[in-house]
Amino acid sequence: VPSAWQHPYLNIFKHFRVEEWKRSTREGDVAAFTDARLKGTVYRIRGSLPTSSYLQLPRTGTQSLGLGGRYLYLLFKPVPRKNFVVHLDVATEEKQVVRISFSNVFKEFKSTATWLQFPFVCGAAEASVGDHAARTSKRDGVGAAPADVRWTCLVLDLHSILSHYLERRYSHLKSVKLCCNLLVKTICTSDLVFIPGVTLSEARHANLACHGVAPMPREMAFPVSKGENWHNLYDYIRFPSEGSKLPNNSIQKSCPGPAAGGEASSFQKSPARSSCHPSAQDPEDPVHRWAQPVTLTKAVHNRLSLVRQITGPRAVSAPW
Repeated sequence: VPSAWQHPYLNIFKHFRVEEWKRSTREGDVAAFTDARLKGTVYRIRGSLPTSSYLQLPRTGTQSLGLGGRYLYLLFKPVPRKNFVVHLDVATEEKQVVRISFSNVFKEFKSTATWLQFPFVCGAAEASVGDHAARTSKRDGVGAAPADVRWTCLVLDLHSILSHYLERRYSHLKSVKLCCNLLVKTICTSDLVFIPGVTLSEARHANLACHGVAPMPREMAFPVSKGENWHNLYDYIRFPSEGSKLPNNSIQKSCPGPAAGGEASSFQKSPARSSCHPSAQDPEDPVHRWAQPVTLTKAVHNRLSLVRQITGPRAVSAPW
């Protein structure tokens, strides 16, 4: 359980003062600049090899962030027509270190007892040429980011990832390594599910707080002009994507925006609830829908079963 100072969320870049480079490190072409659209500081990581251009927290592999929030929020944008890699090292209650990696370089899901690799499918703007190509591609869009790739809020449920894929119990986040080619606004951890496009009044009306759900905090939010819709401008991805018909062996956008009946609009239409009693669950309630079990493809299930059979739990230092 995260300490009180990590509630309701922790902005990793802000807390560890990444701009000072005392508790973080950078290699290669890593620079900060002010993004006119986001109206704030953004870190750009460019290069040809992930091992030569990256931003890493904490500074060394022997240190640990020690952050216990269940959800990791990465606000980022892949560099158009380029590939990227992200590594997360997490500790389990069984005293293991497991690396969770995702990239648009990976063509398929791979796993060992200490390393999970997920393909990341870069989405394009709705109704664009890139979006149409991604939907019709036999490779499901895996590969270099399209020219019109959008800023994305990626929410990783670290507890569920370890539980479903390795049958391990999540303890805390040890380190983050952002490799080329990325634009990154910030990274946060929390035990709450933050959703965009929902106001405080709408959240109160739907009584979201008792379900551990809240509107996106200001410093984690992407700017939206008056009259515009958040989901028409940005992507919101939760992984594992509970309730989705897509196999959970790749990270990609699986839900339409609110204009098409997505998550945010479901919350806005939810009736006010008089209590937080767990027995009063409505199958149509989006919180209940998020709690549906994750379904793995048969191939992924067989691969994970083999890993569990041949490998026992042991403490391992994750390589950089």
